[in-house]
Amino acid sequence: MWLKHLSVLNFKNYTESTVTFLPQVNAFAGENGAGKTNLLDAIHYLALCKSYFNPIDSQHIKKGEDWFMVQGEFERDDIPDVVSCSLKKNQKKQFKKNKKDYQRLADHIGQFPLVMISPNDSSIILDGSEERRKFMDNVISQTDNHYLDTLILYNKLLLQRNMLLKQAKQTYVLDLGLLEVLNMQLVDVGEQIFQRRKDFMAEFLPEFSRYYNFLTDGAEEVSLVYESPLMQHDFTTLLEMNLDRDRAMERTTQGVHKDDMLFTIHEEMPLKKFGSQGQQKSFLIALKLAQYSFLRLKRKLKPLLLLDDIFDKLDESRTRKLMQLVSEDEFGQIFLTDTDASRVQRIFDEIVQPIRIFEIKGGSVEV
Repeated sequence: MWLKHLSVLNFKNYTESTVTFLPQVNAFAGENGAGKTNLLDAIHYLALCKSYFNPIDSQHIKKGEDWFMVQGEFERDDIPDVVSCSLKKNQKKQFKKNKKDYQRLADHIGQFPLVMISPNDSSIILDGSEERRKFMDNVISQTDNHYLDTLILYNKLLLQRNMLLKQAKQTYVLDLGLLEVLNMQLVDVGEQIFQRRKDFMAEFLPEFSRYYNFLTDGAEEVSLVYESPLMQHDFTTLLEMNLDRDRAMERTTQGVHKDDMLFTIHEEMPLKKFGSQGQQKSFLIALKLAQYSFLRLKRKLKPLLLLDDIFDKLDESRTRKLMQLVSEDEFGQIFLTDTDASRVQRIFDEIVQPIRIFEIKGGSVEV
């Protein structure tokens, strides 16, 4: 699978641009603020129905305009698919494949799998557990539409249970019959999510370890552990044990919405606190490459790989190793950004890999 063409209209700082890609490596080069990353984000939109960086769709409309459109032509097994996303101010986002509207955007997720590696990924290590759950859920959802539906249902039931607890605090009366029904539904859906995440981690961990060892030459030992309240007690017991606390806090304090991934280095020391910047970057890249491998195996095709500003974040030897790795046969089409076109050209000349470099200047594209 690869992206042949991309067109953007009134998207971020672009008025109108159309780009034709190589099936191997494509680079966007230019000064900071020129719009390199915006093109990566347009590709992300086509694959996953949303921006990688900003969840507010209307903020991607070019200043002074009322709408934007992103369109791309993918090819898989010599069969073309045209995907388009458009948004008008104060209207619902429209998503189409081959001119046919989707009834649900969730039906599109996973058809064109994609992995993005960006400086923003540091939030996975440095921020709270929500970022790590989002990472897990994003990977699983691209391989399992049922999981995405289950996740949406869980969050809906969680909201209803929390509203019931708030109401009970205000009225001093808790509807135990309704609570029991919500508990049963939440347990059923939550245990499905728990099992799916456990299965995912069992498959994901060996790939993560393989890539981290490759990037660091096995220089240090790191670990990645899935942690969930459901590891200690079944979900029904957790809800019963924590009812008084839930009533006091006016929210559900235990469940899969509290799951986390623990990142450690050097004999169980937290990576966030004790890992150097280089170690944290290698950890993040290994996470994303393992995501790529997982998607490739599950979807039986090679996802798109988007590398944003990678060369400025790694030393030269790790950069060369990474580029050599992603140029091998197990990887497919690659898009990357950098401020220095000559540096990109030099690296790919050294590893003898065809590349097309696009110069980006103030929202315009030059080959």
